[in-house]
Amino acid sequence: MSNTDSFIEEVTEEVRRDKLYAALRKYGWIGILAVAAIVGGAAYSEYNKAQARAQAQATGDSMLAALQLDDSAERATALALVEVENPSAGAIVSLMTASEQSSAGETVAANETLQSVANAQELPLIYRQIASFKALGLSAADLSIQDRRAGYEALSQPGNPLRLLATEQLGLIDIEAGDTAAALVVLQGIIDDSEATADLQQRSVQLMVALGAEPDLTQLTAAGN
Repeated sequence: MSNTDSFIEEVTEEVRRDKLYAALRKYGWIGILAVAAIVGGAAYSEYNKAQARAQAQATGDSMLAALQLDDSAERATALALVEVENPSAGAIVSLMTASEQSSAGETVAANETLQSVANAQELPLIYRQIASFKALGLSAADLSIQDRRAGYEALSQPGNPLRLLATEQLGLIDIEAGDTAAALVVLQGIIDDSEATADLQQRSVQLMVALGAEPDLTQLTAAGN
């Protein structure tokens, strides 16, 4: 390479560096802000996660402290005072509160607590249906067969998470009403249902036998239960 070519390359390189430095001086602040935003965003995200974990831990600690009390009424009162970080956590605490209220003989209060969960449209369906299911059982002595049947039929619709448990209750209502034939159909349907748990199927088998019927275990055997 000639001295002239070498000189030209050096000059060209110097020009490139000058342009780069000029660009950095002019636009470098944008890059710095971008990096700061990324780092700051990550830090904020981690802060939020840490806050959520701390809140969940505090809720859990309060729930455990309440459950360690000796008396059901005291546990119910303590649970009702637990501060929660989101509606779902609140639903869980309310369901536990209702259980303790029921154990303490506070049936009216327990039913009100359950109804507050069942009617909260912002909650996931599973919480609302659990509350409705428990409320129906808690109020069984005060509700007519027709009202209980309507309640469990609503819960037994396809796709509902408590469908089979509600169906079992419908079978028990048929037995209570003296309609053994209808009860046997319901119970056999549970035995044949692939989504039924082994315990639920076993209870249905036992009820059918107690009613003097012979359950068809073909589907049960095929499923290996």
